[in-house]
Amino acid sequence: MATPDTLRLSRIPLTHGSGALPAVGFGTLIPDPLATQHAAKTALEVGFRHLDCAERYRNEDAVGDAMQAACKAGTIRREDIFVTTKLWNTNHRPERVKPAFDASLRRLQLDYVDCYLIHTPFAFRPGDEQDPRDERGQVIYDSGVTLVDTWRALERLVDDGHCKSIGLSDITLETVREIVAAARIKPAVVQVESHPYLPEWDLLDFCREHGIVLLAFAALGHGLSPRVLDDPVITSIARRVRKTPAQVALAWAVQRGTAFLTTSTKPGNIQGSFEISTLPEDAMQEIREGITENVRFNSVVDTGVPGFIPRAS
Repeated sequence: MATPDTLRLSRIPLTHGSGALPAVGFGTLIPDPLATQHAAKTALEVGFRHLDCAERYRNEDAVGDAMQAACKAGTIRREDIFVTTKLWNTNHRPERVKPAFDASLRRLQLDYVDCYLIHTPFAFRPGDEQDPRDERGQVIYDSGVTLVDTWRALERLVDDGHCKSIGLSDITLETVREIVAAARIKPAVVQVESHPYLPEWDLLDFCREHGIVLLAFAALGHGLSPRVLDDPVITSIARRVRKTPAQVALAWAVQRGTAFLTTSTKPGNIQGSFEISTLPEDAMQEIREGITENVRFNSVVDTGVPGFIPRAS
């Protein structure tokens, strides 16, 4: 009898937090709340056990509704789901961190989250306007707080017991180094754009050395050009192993030791993204050595402005 392939069920224990992060995760950056609720419900039904959320996405309540429905139906328990959400840039001042965290808890209808990330290392002017701009349309940053100040406030959330782990997002290796050096509670997770065109090997090596999970968003390149899923190395492997190019790219992410996020509102795509299988070692080597394209699709690491979230009109 063939041994079942369990790659899709992989979990990565958190060195600097409690529990283990499912390597296969579903991102909830979906503009329409009703579509968010349906997509999150479908993701849970097909087997996803990590939901990645954010205050900035403005749909945490829809994700909360989907989780509540699944739990009430008896198909899943809260402790089976790993929930990540994020502190937005306008709430970096220490006195704003806990109120922002508590508001996310209320919207998600939870009494704890498994991981809370600083969405970007850039502080914006504090206030209710998530995208503060001056008369020239330029972002208004906040020079009155440091990232270490914000990190200390996140550490206190862990102390309070309603946050199981903390981490960073949309960040460079240099800045991760600074937080690791200053931290009392080290980051459990670092979430960055990563895919075969942006493998972030140096950051991954640093994370491995310090017991940090690298969580890849835009794991399929968000369909932008040049398209990761059209790469001849990926498509050749897909034909050989009888999987889709997307399944090849996602399996690669897990096998090299990272977790990933994928997002869709289409049930077939959600199902397909979960149904990954282990790639042969020669395929892993081909991807590492045969793909030379290097592309970052999201400039958020330079500005703090996520490239995939539309500005409020």
